[in-house]
Amino acid sequence: MPVTTIQSFLKQEAASGIILMFAAVFAMILANSPWASWYDLLLEVPVVVAVGSFEIAKPLLLWINDGLMALFFFLVGLELKREFLEGDLSKPGQITLPAIGALGGMVVPALIYVAFNMDNPAAANGWAIPTATDIAFALGILAIIGSKVPLQLKVFLTSLAIFDDLGAIIIIALFYTEQLSVTSLVVSAIILTVLFGLNRKGVKSTSPYIFLGVVLWVAVLKSGVHATLAGVILAFFIPMEGEKGEPSPLKSLEHNLHSAVAFIVLPIFAFANAGINFSGVGLDQILSPVPLGIVLGLFVGKQIGVFGFCFVAIKLGLAKLPTNVNWQLMYGVALLCGVGFTMSLFIGSLAFEQSSDSPLFQDRLGIVIGSLISGLLGYFVIKNAVKKM
Repeated sequence: MPVTTIQSFLKQEAASGIILMFAAVFAMILANSPWASWYDLLLEVPVVVAVGSFEIAKPLLLWINDGLMALFFFLVGLELKREFLEGDLSKPGQITLPAIGALGGMVVPALIYVAFNMDNPAAANGWAIPTATDIAFALGILAIIGSKVPLQLKVFLTSLAIFDDLGAIIIIALFYTEQLSVTSLVVSAIILTVLFGLNRKGVKSTSPYIFLGVVLWVAVLKSGVHATLAGVILAFFIPMEGEKGEPSPLKSLEHNLHSAVAFIVLPIFAFANAGINFSGVGLDQILSPVPLGIVLGLFVGKQIGVFGFCFVAIKLGLAKLPTNVNWQLMYGVALLCGVGFTMSLFIGSLAFEQSSDSPLFQDRLGIVIGSLISGLLGYFVIKNAVKKM
């Protein structure tokens, strides 16, 4: 991407992160106010879409998590395809360090979480929760620090987060899939074949892809594979090149979707999933295995994994420290990677059932505390480093 495009992208992501913070805080205020029951009732409102005898019936919360978030994953898929074809991730020399950092930032937090929960199979299912990084939140924190933050540091964080998202997609596909429906999988395979045929025949209009994408989402939803993965899969079939003299269909879709996802979809998701009732929450709850494993995974695991893996890679000559970036700034970014919020909440909703006695509510507690500590310390480390420059 040209520098101006990168700056525009980062500016939009940063603004989205700030709005995400307000949405999450507002949800927590409501969940701990006299209107808490209304907040819960809103998320439990049944929403039914029916065509003849076929229907999809889900509470509003699951329409947000399965439906709206499919748009988010569709956008992630578009960004991945563009980045790997012609962006920064198409250049081998520039992908090594963020790829290694992302790997460390997934492996170490997962191991820390499992160490605290290996004796409880139900709780251990949440091992992937602290592996995520919320790029919008992290860039929002950098935006608060100001314009002195080097652009190369923001690009490194964004590249690392893209690999992090790719890792999350693979984890969801492999480890958070329910009992499979053969019929729905066959329907999905047929749709994928048609999408492949459209792409190979050079169909540039996005309309048939979007129509088939909706059908694919329904088929995947009914198959037992998580429905949001339909968004990622669809994105890979969107043509990169347009008709002669016409803009790229992929880039046009990415541009048109970005604001809606950043300023509507993600804040709605944060509002729907961040409402934690803190009444009765004490030190015993915080120090129980699920929240403690998440807090330490995000705060300790991310900084050790990201910074440690990057440090070793640079010392071994496998990669170079980004221009205008020193070790203190790298450590600050490693801390910011511990802000897992959006994707961590999403993985938590897949790992644990939505019930009052499930680890789901404990996982939200751990995500909020771990993300808050990581974000605050990352802010002060980077702010201090920027002052010295």
